[in-house]
Amino acid sequence: MPDVLSAPLVVEFPFTRSLGPVQSAFLTGLRERTVLGVRADDGTVLVPPVEYDPVTANELGDLVEVAPTGTVTTWAWNPSPRRDQPLDTPFAWVLVRLDGAGTALLHALDAPGPDAVRNGMRVRIRWAATRTGAITDIACFEPYEDEPGPSEPVPHTGEFTDPVTGIVAPARLDYVHTPGRAQSAYIKALEERRTVGERCPSCRKVYVPPRGACPTCGVATAEQVEVGPRGTVTTFCIVNIKAKNLDIEVPYVYAHIALDGADLALHGRIAGIPYDQVRMGLRVEPVWSEGARHVDHYRPTGEPDADYDTYKELV
Repeated sequence: MPDVLSAPLVVEFPFTRSLGPVQSAFLTGLRERTVLGVRADDGTVLVPPVEYDPVTANELGDLVEVAPTGTVTTWAWNPSPRRDQPLDTPFAWVLVRLDGAGTALLHALDAPGPDAVRNGMRVRIRWAATRTGAITDIACFEPYEDEPGPSEPVPHTGEFTDPVTGIVAPARLDYVHTPGRAQSAYIKALEERRTVGERCPSCRKVYVPPRGACPTCGVATAEQVEVGPRGTVTTFCIVNIKAKNLDIEVPYVYAHIALDGADLALHGRIAGIPYDQVRMGLRVEPVWSEGARHVDHYRPTGEPDADYDTYKELV
């Protein structure tokens, strides 16, 4: 039985967004150990606050302060915390309706075990030692047996010194990818500096990289076809933002390349030519990474540009 290929993969990017007046007040309030909600058109106090009424869609701005104590409405035990979760020991995810609020806030509850958690239990906010104006300014909730906080929210202007006006929310997905038969054959061919696809037995199109089935006809593919190594730029973009952990100076060109003999364009970086001279129809060839099993980039071959009619179906 052939070896099963697998590789850890990470998809990661920072999501940067500006804040409107309601979200700005909420996050700045957390920095100042103050929890703000917003009153909806029906009088319900929404925590976390939103900028538009979820029922009427009217803009909201009537901010109020609620208590840092509340009641658990539902929960789930997390026995194995993952990277960047609120606590590094087992904890409960809880929905907490803070005193004075009409909706529940999702966060972590520091509890010794699932037997210590129940619906209706009283909890309070444990504030982070260092606060920056983010939901993580609430380190977690903790059990709380004292008297309830005020049930009536207090009007608040939402005004603070040095308000938070934007946030960066990192998004990351870690997973292990195991390719199937077709992709494994494609990857192993790359070790030999060859590019292979598979031909559909129905429409006769050659797909690179192969998928094991024709995306058009839906039938399995098995006939292996070697394509390239040369190809044609069908379309491209100029990248002006430097990617994290990618040692390539901007600007550079990323293109869709139709390898000779393929009926599907794959993507690759174009180098060996000024970025502003890359064009549709440019004939290119691969430059392989030293000691690696993938193409580093494509460069011009010096051939005349391909006629548009030869690749128009792959744009």
